[in-house]
Amino acid sequence: MQASRLYAGSHPRRSQTKLASRWPPYERYLMQYGKHALDMLASSQDSLRIGWLEQLFSSAAESDGQEDAEEGMRLQLAVKLIQGVNPGVGRGKVEHRFKELQRVRERMRGLTLDSKSGVKDNAENKILIGRNERVTRQEFIEVFHDFCTRPEIYFLLVQFSSNKEFLDTKDLMRFLEAEQGMAQVSEETSLKLIQAHEPSEQGRQQGYLSLDGFTSYLTSVECHLFDSEHDTVCQDMSQPLSHYYISSSHNTYLIEDQFRGPSDISGYIRALKMGCRCVEVDIWDGPDEEPVVCTGHTLSPPLLLRCVLEAIGKFAFVASQYPLIICIENHCSLQQQKVMWQHLIGILGKSLYTDPPYEGDLYLPSPHALRNRILLKGKKLGPGSDGEDGEVSEEDEGAELCQRMKAANSGGTALGGNEKDMVQKTVSFTAVTQSNPPHLLPKRFQLLKELSDLVTLCRSVHFIDFPTSSKSQNPWDLCSFHESLAVRLASESPGDFVNHNKHFLSRVYPNPMRIDSSNMNPQDLWKCGCQIVSMNFQTAGLMMDLNTAWFRQNGNCGYVLRPAIMRQEVSYFSADTRDTVPGVSPQLLHVKVISGQNLPKPKGAGAKGDVVDPYVYVEIHGIPADCTERRTRTVTQNGDNPVFDESFEFQINLPELAMVRFVVLDDDFIGDEFIGQYTIPLDCLQPGYRHVPLQSLTGEELTHAKLFVHVALTNRRGGGKPYKRGLSVRKARKGRDYTALRDLGIRAVDEVFKMASLPLREATDLRENMQNSVAVFRELCGVSAVANLMQCVLALGSSVSGPDGTPLLLFDLRDHYPTLEPQGPLPDILRRVVSTYETMVQTSRAVIELSDGLHDRILHIQTMAMEFHEKLQTLAAKEGLRGRKVSRALESFSWNITILKGQADRLKHAKAEVQENMKQVHDAALTGNLTKESPGVKRVRSQTRRGQDD
Repeated sequence: MQASRLYAGSHPRRSQTKLASRWPPYERYLMQYGKHALDMLASSQDSLRIGWLEQLFSSAAESDGQEDAEEGMRLQLAVKLIQGVNPGVGRGKVEHRFKELQRVRERMRGLTLDSKSGVKDNAENKILIGRNERVTRQEFIEVFHDFCTRPEIYFLLVQFSSNKEFLDTKDLMRFLEAEQGMAQVSEETSLKLIQAHEPSEQGRQQGYLSLDGFTSYLTSVECHLFDSEHDTVCQDMSQPLSHYYISSSHNTYLIEDQFRGPSDISGYIRALKMGCRCVEVDIWDGPDEEPVVCTGHTLSPPLLLRCVLEAIGKFAFVASQYPLIICIENHCSLQQQKVMWQHLIGILGKSLYTDPPYEGDLYLPSPHALRNRILLKGKKLGPGSDGEDGEVSEEDEGAELCQRMKAANSGGTALGGNEKDMVQKTVSFTAVTQSNPPHLLPKRFQLLKELSDLVTLCRSVHFIDFPTSSKSQNPWDLCSFHESLAVRLASESPGDFVNHNKHFLSRVYPNPMRIDSSNMNPQDLWKCGCQIVSMNFQTAGLMMDLNTAWFRQNGNCGYVLRPAIMRQEVSYFSADTRDTVPGVSPQLLHVKVISGQNLPKPKGAGAKGDVVDPYVYVEIHGIPADCTERRTRTVTQNGDNPVFDESFEFQINLPELAMVRFVVLDDDFIGDEFIGQYTIPLDCLQPGYRHVPLQSLTGEELTHAKLFVHVALTNRRGGGKPYKRGLSVRKARKGRDYTALRDLGIRAVDEVFKMASLPLREATDLRENMQNSVAVFRELCGVSAVANLMQCVLALGSSVSGPDGTPLLLFDLRDHYPTLEPQGPLPDILRRVVSTYETMVQTSRAVIELSDGLHDRILHIQTMAMEFHEKLQTLAAKEGLRGRKVSRALESFSWNITILKGQADRLKHAKAEVQENMKQVHDAALTGNLTKESPGVKRVRSQTRRGQDD
């Protein structure tokens, strides 16, 4: 590549231009600068680190009561100091290393024990033993280097410091802005960070961040992969309840399996503390006129309803102020229903929301409007009950379990037979019928009027089909779906399911035959917009990892706003899409797995002793088009600091529903063992160099076990092979893809949509011309497709100096669009850089000047088309469309509206991207001293934390 020759011939320090965005492999980097870097670290006796370590050693020896520091410090104190810097290293390993050095010291001094020696030798032996209980200054520094130096972090420091052994404030500014995606960075920001993380007094005074300070920063909470902005509620909570995913627990009172496992109040307490906002209470007649909570038809012991409600009342709003839904499955007689009503009123009191809905309401109230309120979900008497108790159909999700138990045992198990055999037979029977849940006719039972009146916004109704729901279901009616039925509907009618969930709440409960309390994949239902997917919180594993991680993204409040395309009144989205989503700009996730730290031996693994051979899977979970996984190589016999150094790229077609999961396994020929995992929504990723805290199978954090990764998110490839767009496309002569609108077969509506053909084409050209020019400029600067324009300019600045060290190119920042001006004759490659930059500015200027007009034209056409929305059925009939053709016309209308809105949104994003790009060029030119002397030029800080593609 010609750009590489630019670096080779223009400046002796060409290695400095390879910013971290290029992600040089560990081994190649070691070849390029490794020997010099490590030699410098080993030989420098006046470095910040050496000075700090000597001071640390002297202070520790003095505090240990040692008058002469040269005599050393106690071994245990030395181990404690090293564990203070690297708490993940094992005590035994540090002690072993010290003793190895002490044996070397023995040999160097020629001190050996002679079995023929007398009393004098025994005295010398005692002196020797005393010395070996102490650690010398040199031994302490050497062992500190061994256990507290991470080469991958040291190489980063060398890259960003231009081969110095520390980062000064400007180096640190460049790193924070270009790599970590921080905005509003100044030298004061760098100084504050140095004061917080630099351990040496000298470094803090001089404004230098040493290797140990840099390591401290990169391993701090500030560099956690999870964006701390999501630790608090950060989404709009004023939308209708049906627009949110709601954290939900299934049979909350069970803490083990579904058939004979124990019941306990702790199930409710744990779920509510985890942010769960929907719990289940199955209520049956109990002894002494006290209703009990249990699963009918099973061997699980009951709980008193009164105790369950007291626990719910106490912990309902501990983790979240947003509404709690209690799903009541009522199996009680009228007499015990009165007791149930008394307990609900007496214990939950004013928290219960009992206001009746308004008949004209099209949507439910918002979570914000229902803060600190408890909603009851259950059966309700019809409007003709006239103040009397009445009959309703009974909800009994455990009835199927009972029926299958009987079927499995009708010819097999005698009374008093083996309970385990009975369960095994049931599971075998289930394997045959699981995909076809039997149709059980619901029983009828008498419902107390007072109890019915407590149910207002979540009335349980039976689902028949989507057309029926569309015509007769009210916003406050809620359907519960058997897992198998929900999955079938998601497969057969994905678009209808999504549209149904725009107005109505849908609850999905696990197949009753999941006797082991296993969990369904919640994303199979979330992709259809199902709000309440009930999970067995007591069962750890992949599915609960996904559920727990998903609800962390909004302050763990139990509510997460669904993707916009699932909330808009008219939009097209198919849950089973295996390609690009219309109206949504796909994003590219770049993940580099650099290393791991302190990876523990898998629990229960004993075949290999303490040896760990780790490798990492990076998994993407989301819509079918996004689900994929990649794995690193195995690093043999190294759990302390294995270096993987592998990069992956993933196209994310629906970013709002995507999650990333890191899984670390131990490679074993018998069966790979689980070491740890971490799952995170895509929206919560922080860009740059980050540490990933690993969690155990049960969700607890593994102390000090981490992955070190680099993450970048872009919305274009910036070079390489073109990727399939997945929309209906028509190709122009030059090969560019243009989104095509669909014909409805309704003449008046089609004429309106045809008006959008030209502005859509112009919008695509405007946007892609700009993005392609940025990609070409990026390539000439010698950085990867992951790099932003700040990194491009900084890389360029390191390679455009003339023979006398003066820059050959400078930026004039007086205009809104910085110009790149030659300062003398230029080689061909630099002339290309200037020409490409000018093209990038021209296409960027076009976006700024033309995008608003195009945006308004497209939205005007969308508004004109929406005027036909309410009368589409009538217009279709007039055109002679019938049956499936009408459905297809309605679907095409939604598709076209989605495309128009999506393309208008992309124009807005393109304009914001240009503004961000120009700010980055401006700030990078100032940071890299590539500006012409211009009075009044100030830094124009980027406002976008995550870079150009937020």
